[in-house]
Amino acid sequence: MLDFLSGAITLGFAAAGLFFLRFWSRTRDSLFLAFAIAFWLLGLNQALLRLADIPVEERSWLYLLRLAAFSIILISVWNKNRRS
Repeated sequence: MLDFLSGAITLGFAAAGLFFLRFWSRTRDSLFLAFAIAFWLLGLNQALLRLADIPVEERSWLYLLRLAAFSIILISVWNKNRRS
């Protein structure tokens, strides 16, 4: 059951990334591209956690993927607000 839920979460992250990629292709706003990349990183993180069977995420190198995803979001939001 846990494998199924992990796969569903991964699929959700991938789908969200595709939606943001579609918004980016319409508007060419870099914020949407950053969100797409961040959601794909979160999906990759979730998939690798399940495949590698790591019990504690915070103590593994996979936590860096999550940190990178949220850093991309924070930097892109900051950059967007700085320009406007």
